[in-house]
Amino acid sequence: MLTKNSDEIIARVLQETRTIALIGASKNPMRPSHEVMAYLQSRGYRVIPVNPGLAGQVLLGETVRADLSEIEEPVDMVDIFRRSDAVPPVVDEAIAKGARTVWMQLGVRHDAAAAKAEAAGLTVIMERCPAIEIPRLGLPRV
Repeated sequence: MLTKNSDEIIARVLQETRTIALIGASKNPMRPSHEVMAYLQSRGYRVIPVNPGLAGQVLLGETVRADLSEIEEPVDMVDIFRRSDAVPPVVDEAIAKGARTVWMQLGVRHDAAAAKAEAAGLTVIMERCPAIEIPRLGLPRV
């Protein structure tokens, strides 16, 4: 049995994912969410920024959405750059959207929301960053 955050699960998620909704996207290039979005795009992922305060603006070539429900196309992964206490409603949206994975960034953890996502069939990764995991695991571009 694979444990949560195992290298095998992380590698599988990153290799199967094509479209990522990045919750908490920032237009400030010094913010981690901006850097990670740019990195993931450089690796071949489609990254759709989500931030209600920036909705309608263009960030790194993508229109910012206010929430997941505004994204018309399927989303494979929901990458969360928010405080841990903001995770439960994002998980509810990810489940409703039909996402396959909820990924909580470094320092973001919510066990009850993770359990709810897993019960709904989603893979959950907590307290990790895909921009760190991709080179650490030596994964190719998608």
